[in-house]
This record gives sequence, C-alpha cells and structure tokens, in this order.
Amino acid sequence: MAKGRAGGGRGEPNFDVPEGRAGDPADLDLRLSRADRAGGGVARGESGSKGGRGGKGRASAAPPARALRKAPRRARRSILGRLVYGVFVLGLWGVIGVAGLVAYHASQLPPIDQLAVPKRPPNIAILASDGSLLANRGETGGRVVSIKELPPYLPRAFVAIEDRRFYSHLGVDPVGIARAVAQNITRRGVSQGGSTLTQQLAKNLFLTPERSASRKIQEAILALWLEHKYSKDEILELYLNRVYFGAGAYGVEAAAQRYFGKPAKSVTLAEAAMLGGLVQAPSRLAPNRNLPAAQARAAQVLAAMEELGFAKPADAKLALATPARPASARGGGSANYVADLVMDVLDDFLPKFESDIVINTTVDTGLQAAGEKALVDELNQKGGRYNVAQGALVSMKPDGAIRALVGGRDYAQSQFNRATTAKRQPGSSFKPFVYLAAVEHGLTPDTVRDDAPISIKGWNPENYSRDYRGPVTLRDALALSLNTVAVRLGQEVGPKSVVQTAQRLGISSPLQANGSIALGTSEVTPLEMVGAYAAFANGGTGVIPYVIASVKSADGKVLYKRKEGGLGRVIDPNAVSMMNAMMHETFVTGTAKKAEVPGWDLAGKTGTSQDFRDAWFIAYSATLVTGVWLGNDDGEPTKKVSGGNLPGEIWKAYMTVALKGQSPAMLPGAKNWRNRAPAEPAVTNSTPGGLIGALLGEPQAAAPAPRAARHADASRGPSQDDRNFLEKLFGVGE
Repeated sequence: MAKGRAGGGRGEPNFDVPEGRAGDPADLDLRLSRADRAGGGVARGESGSKGGRGGKGRASAAPPARALRKAPRRARRSILGRLVYGVFVLGLWGVIGVAGLVAYHASQLPPIDQLAVPKRPPNIAILASDGSLLANRGETGGRVVSIKELPPYLPRAFVAIEDRRFYSHLGVDPVGIARAVAQNITRRGVSQGGSTLTQQLAKNLFLTPERSASRKIQEAILALWLEHKYSKDEILELYLNRVYFGAGAYGVEAAAQRYFGKPAKSVTLAEAAMLGGLVQAPSRLAPNRNLPAAQARAAQVLAAMEELGFAKPADAKLALATPARPASARGGGSANYVADLVMDVLDDFLPKFESDIVINTTVDTGLQAAGEKALVDELNQKGGRYNVAQGALVSMKPDGAIRALVGGRDYAQSQFNRATTAKRQPGSSFKPFVYLAAVEHGLTPDTVRDDAPISIKGWNPENYSRDYRGPVTLRDALALSLNTVAVRLGQEVGPKSVVQTAQRLGISSPLQANGSIALGTSEVTPLEMVGAYAAFANGGTGVIPYVIASVKSADGKVLYKRKEGGLGRVIDPNAVSMMNAMMHETFVTGTAKKAEVPGWDLAGKTGTSQDFRDAWFIAYSATLVTGVWLGNDDGEPTKKVSGGNLPGEIWKAYMTVALKGQSPAMLPGAKNWRNRAPAEPAVTNSTPGGLIGALLGEPQAAAPAPRAARHADASRGPSQDDRNFLEKLFGVGE
C-alpha cells in the first residue's frame, strides 16, 4: 500500500489510497466517512486543536463534504427553476402574441376616435284615424323605445337568460366564458355561448354574422369600447332596440307588436320571458311558428329571473301557469294593404327623412275589420261553389278620405293589392258615366229609349236576360241595367264624350273611345271607380282618393298635413239630382234590391263583365261610398257571379255595420227627381234627342247650364298633393 497526500496542500488530511483505485467513487465515499469520524466535523476539529496543523486540516475538509452531499437537491431545484423560467418566457411570448393579434384586428376597425354607433334605420309607424297602430314599415319594424318606458321585468328577462353578470363585467366576461365552455363540454356540443350582451350589441352594430375567431376578437374589442363609452343602462337600451326577433322585427317594440299585438310597455311577465328567450334562435323559437318550444324557453327564462331575484316566486308561478300566446293578426293582416298604399305614395309628400316618423291615416280600424270580415266570410262560404277566389273592397267618405281598403282575401298569401293595382273590366258599373253624359246632353230620367236589338258594324250587344222590353225610361233602363239602351246612349252622345265624362270624375286609367265603352270594356281599378262615384254622393264635387292625413316626427313635429283639395265641381247639381234618382231606383226595382239597408237612402250600380269574369257592386249613402269587386287573378270565368249576388251581399254586410249608429240622410237632390212622373211627352230613340231633336221639332227636357258654367269651380283644379297622388298611383299626370 502506498502512502501520499490527498490534495498535497497545506493543512489538508492525509489519506491512504490503494494503488490503482484513486478514482474509484467508493473509495471517495470511504475517505469522506473516515475524515468525518476522525475530525468530528468542523466543530470537532476546531475544539480539539490549539492551532495545530492537523486540526486546521480537518476543519477545512468539511465544506466540500456538504457541497457534495447536497448536489442532488440543488440539481432538482435547478430543473424546477428552468421549468418556471420556461413557462414565464412562453407566457410572455403568448401575451406578446395575443397583443399583436389584438392590435392587428384592432387595426382592421375604424379608429377609436372616429367610432360611433350607427344610426338605426328610421321606423314608419302607420296609424289609423283614432291613433291606433295599423302597421310598421321600414327596416326595423318598430319604433325606438327608452328603457324607462318598459316594465322593469322586460329588460331583466334578457339579462337573466343572456348575461346574468351584465352589471359586473367590463364587456367581456371570463367567468361566463369559462362557464359556457364547461357546459358545452359536459353536454357534448355547443349549448351555451359566452358572449355578453355588450358583445352581442357590438356584433349587431358593427360586424357581420360571420362566425370566426377574427370576428370574436373584434367583437371583444368593440365591447370594451362600448363599456367605456356608455353606461350599462344605455348599452341595454341600445341592445333592446337593435336585437333581432325574427319576422322582420328589430327591437322589443317591433317584436311585441309583431307577436302580441301590443306595445312593449304593455307586455306581461310571461310575454317578457318569451321575448327574452326568443333572441337565442328567432326562427326556431318564434311563438307563431313553434309555440311549444317558445313556451319551454320562456319557462327557462322565468326560472333564471326567479333565481336572480328579478321576479317574485308568486309572479313567476303565475306566469308559468298562464304562458304567453301570440296574438292573431288584427283583421287577418288586411291593414297591410293600407300600409302598402301609404308607402307607395309617401315619397310624394315626404321624400327624405332620417329619423322615425308617424303617419296618421284616414282609415277606421272598425270599418277595416268589418270590410275584411264581409269579404273573407263570403269567399269562404261561397267561393268554391261559384269558382271565385279573390276580391277587393274600397270604402271612402264622399270627400275622398279612405276609410277601409281590403286588397285581397289574405295578405299573408298574396300581397298584390287588387284594390289599387288590379285593372279589370267594370262592366255595367261603368254605365253611370254614360247616363251622366246623356243627362248633360239634355236627357232626363224620364226620357224614353227603345230596349231592342241593336247592331254596330257587326257588333250585336244583348241584355243579360236576352230579352227586350221595348220603350223604357232611362230611370228603368239604368235600374235594370239594359245593355241596348246604354249602347244607344253611348252612340247618341258619342264615345269620346263618355270617356271625357268618366275622366272628369276621376277615372285615370286609359279608356278606349269605342262603342263598347258604354258596357265598361276598358279596364279600371276599384279605387278609382269608388273615387269617381264619390262625386254623385257629395253633390257634384270631384275627389281624388287619399289615405294620408298628416306626417309627424317622433317628437310630434308636423312634417306634412293634407290641405283641402280636389277636382272642384265636376257635375251640375241638377244632373247630380237626376243621377241619384236613377241610381236609387236600382235599390227599389233594379239589380241591387237585395243589398238595401233599411232606413237609408242609397244609390249605386251593379256590374258584370263578359263571361262572368268580373263582378262589381258600387253604391253609396250620403256619408259613405263603397265598392266591391270579385273575380280570379288569372281572369278565369266564375260560375255566374254577378254584381247583384255575391258582391251585393258583401256590400250589404259591410254597410250594415258601417252605417250603424249614424243618422240616415238623403242623397243630394234626391227629392227633385224621386218618383217623379214625366213632365213632357216621352222621347223615344225613334227620333234623335239633343240638338238634332230640337231642330226636328221634338220636345226636349230643359237643358242643364252650359258646361263652362257647370264646371266653373273645376278651374281651380286639383291640389299639388292630389296631382302627386294621381301620378304615383295611376301613372298619370294632370
């Protein structure tokens, strides 16, 4: 065994190291153990030596021993430190990456200092004459409402089901996101979203419906901006006025009107819960499409409201017991035909507007409902038997103010407005213009003409009954709707005169000045026919139908108000008296007997076009003028629907309701020619009437005043409003 120093330094212990094993780790451990036992550690070496060399050597050997003994622990700590450091670095880079990503997507948005909530498209509220809502038009379907107008439980319903931490987060809710993720994982699918109400508002205001990570980042950025810019209540108010509820309804006001037929301020707790639940999936949860699903969702909203203290348990229980149900469309939706007419002519009165407006119309809701009911009930009961599918009804005051307008059987099925747009042959309902032209040429109700076969260049018109009565008065000829007499009168006064007479009273559609014009072969609309008849009802003043009375801004400022206007006097009072006497006879002995309303002085005319394609009944009292048309959109013949049967029944059903409670009044000048015996010998068509008859010495009726005098008032002409209406509605100018 060799002896030597284990370090060769001063004061260091000596170890006997076997040859050949100096580098063996086992020997190293053995030497360390011996050194500890010999010196007793650092403390023992110091206390057992008085500065001796060996004591110092033993004391200085202890530090390397501890260092070597603690090396594994330090190694473990260095691994943990490197791990923490790595995580820190990765986190830092992650933050930098997220910041860069946010910065990139923020750069795609407008600058914050230029960001502004876009204006809500203006709503057009169309009101009836009594101020009740007929319809909303515009892109939103309802007006803007303030949160103060609403019952407290309505906005709370949205908070409870969509964002229960709304009042505590800053626009983005990490807790809500985590909860949504957890629920979506446990339910194995996306069952809950993490977007706050503020994020949803940001999406609705600024972004597209695209579903992507990029859009979600921008949504979060904009939500933070909204929270910085607006208070919580302002954000909630914006949300309630912008969120989509389906069926073209944006905002709670539009939704409440659409689904419950009432303003948002009047909804019940059950209805508020249904609206709150609807925004999750409007197409799937719309109560008018899927009521069970809508009610189940509303029950979830009520449970959330009760849990958060937004609804008392008793109130929630009552709402669950009586769940909300959608209201049926008032009048089956026929008021939409009125709304469509309003929108068609609005540009003429108010070309531009940027905020909500309110339009007051002349329409009476009770008469609108009565008109629709009369039309729809008749078609439901007899339409199949008579092969007639469609109809229209127009009712107006004698001054032209439209009181009811039904453009078809069912607006939901067809938005085509037959009252204002469909041009059909009026048949015999056009004959009053022929008789008026004859009266203005000197004839009277007692003038006699032959009801006999007639031929005009190969055209041989016949009566509906296909028989002939011989000499008849004009009064009886019009009441019985004799075609041959009407054609004779048309030839006598001239087709051009008939056309001019009809146009003077307000017929704006193109009319063909030929022999058949006397039988109503030129097409017209129900609205213009009723408007022309109004001149008979009011004593001779021409009117232009109108539906808009005024337009106001949302704060009540008057933007438009209709002025008095019309066509002026278009019929001489004596001629009006004669026409009313003749058309009254249709209710006494003629084709309108079944339509009589007891106690009322009525006048009018039936009409049926060739092959029973169109059936008309237009008649009036001193207070209301109403016309009914029935037929098929494709022109298919009906099974003998004539003006005197189905249209007359509809007219009577409607007018019975419309005139109820009014005091009966006589028609203008009715007494002058009512039941009057001829004052002069009868004038037959065997000798010409008018000027030729006078030259031949034939007795003549007293001629009415010269046309210039008769129509002196007409020189005033229609107002600009009326000209605009005519041009817009019928495509004609003055």
